[in-house]
Amino acid sequence: MAAFSSNLQRYGYEAYRDMPWRSNTDPYWVWISEIMLQQTQVSRVIPKFEAFIDRFPDIQSLAAAELRDVLQLWIGLGYNRRAKFIHQAAKHVVNELDGVFPGTYDGLQKLPGVGPNTAGAIMAYAYNQPIVYVETNIRSVFIHEFFNDRRDVDDKEILPLIDKYIDRANPREWYWALMDYGSYLKKTKSNPSRKSKHHIKQTPFEGSKRQLRAKIVRLHIEGVSLKAIRRTVRDPRLEQVIQELQKESMI
Repeated sequence: MAAFSSNLQRYGYEAYRDMPWRSNTDPYWVWISEIMLQQTQVSRVIPKFEAFIDRFPDIQSLAAAELRDVLQLWIGLGYNRRAKFIHQAAKHVVNELDGVFPGTYDGLQKLPGVGPNTAGAIMAYAYNQPIVYVETNIRSVFIHEFFNDRRDVDDKEILPLIDKYIDRANPREWYWALMDYGSYLKKTKSNPSRKSKHHIKQTPFEGSKRQLRAKIVRLHIEGVSLKAIRRTVRDPRLEQVIQELQKESMI
């Protein structure tokens, strides 16, 4: 515990990274940042987050927007379904919850796109509650500190350690320190999270179906008709992807 605390202090607390959603821990800001940060680097998220908040400063303005407008701001972040989820969630909060953002772990998980880990992060960062959850950076720290000679480490082994060491008086800053320590490890060590049983290697974006989906959504937002897309985009997966996007109401 002493070694863990020392390293967390040095590479976490003392290496604090300033971010917009840390300066303002309003639940709306924290929620948007957590959805954006899923599978996306902080450096890419910050400018997108700032532009998003400038355009939609509160959940009411987001709920009143057209999905096309939300998707337009999302271009460049990838995984466009996340934009659809937050648009749906905003409408749910405004229409079903009288505009009051959920303040409980269970309530958060009723929002589209919010699972246990995202709900845990929002509870910790927005409400400073000692909810135990795990994500990539947290996983990296605990694997490095406690399972460095292991592979296929299960989250079930990590969660009790998080519960044991969490700062229950100020979990928000404790989790921030974990995130910053995890970021440090990824830059200086072979990514410890690769030793996780839950690690999934991301497939290349270039030439992928994700890239084709993103291209069609972008063209659609720009006003290009499906007829023109079919005429100009040469890809054997095109029709299948168009049908999928239509079924998801993305186009």
